[in-house]
Amino acid sequence: MKQKQFGAIPEPFSSVESAKAVIIPVPFEGSNPLFKGSDKGPEAILEASTSIDLYDIHTDSEAWKAGIHTSETIRERNVEKMIKEVQTRVTQLLKKKKFPVILGGEHTVAIGAFRAFADFYRDKDEDLTIVQFDAHAGIKSARGTGNLNHHCVMSHAILVAPVVQVGIRSMSAQEREIMEPGRIFYSDNIQDTGNRTWMYDLLNKLSKNVFITIDLDVLDPSLMPAVATPEPGGMEWQMLMGILEKINEKSALTGVCISGLTPIKYNKAPNFIAARLVSSLITLRFNSGLK
Repeated sequence: MKQKQFGAIPEPFSSVESAKAVIIPVPFEGSNPLFKGSDKGPEAILEASTSIDLYDIHTDSEAWKAGIHTSETIRERNVEKMIKEVQTRVTQLLKKKKFPVILGGEHTVAIGAFRAFADFYRDKDEDLTIVQFDAHAGIKSARGTGNLNHHCVMSHAILVAPVVQVGIRSMSAQEREIMEPGRIFYSDNIQDTGNRTWMYDLLNKLSKNVFITIDLDVLDPSLMPAVATPEPGGMEWQMLMGILEKINEKSALTGVCISGLTPIKYNKAPNFIAARLVSSLITLRFNSGLK
């Protein structure tokens, strides 16, 4: 079966040769999630994308004309093999100067991307910061292959690059002890309208290059109920986009991973929101020209 293309974009804009952005669907879900269904997330995003307007009203632009190709889906069910395949695919795209967009599945799919980006920019002698948008800290520790799950995903990121965590509102006591002070921006603090100094602190933590990883539960459940572990007190759309815009002004966006959509049968709205987020990030990257 032919791979569904994001936005139903026609040739030549969807060809892998000409596209500057390449989407990699990775419908991986671990064996013991409390709420199943995140493996349906990438397909739901691609399906919804065919019904959204790719013209961006806020920037008066059509960044999709930079080209968006949706590559073959990674369907590996073994977690170690999946991570290795994601790392290989992303590395290949970076070498071809493409902008990788990984669509999970659960957040575990980002581990391979962390390794690929860190290795690529280390080889180029350039700094990289990983910025996480998430409701959960994701830095729990576990031994062996037991740490290859969404609860531990950011513990893999901090091994390969500096990490900034944004929108966090849930963590364990263990995570509180091992987190790095000054690099975590809690949801309550960044939504305090009387205190905007956190934005300067966040931007000052960034390097020249930034990789963004977004678990959709960073958004408030009133906007994004279709996640496995929703947490109250999350971001609204304008706040998320405002932070992403500031990051894009300060640093070069090198790629993004969006994960965690767990589709709801009778509520398609979250699918469209996730698809719009993909489109908006590509617009951020290519609207003002290549960096």
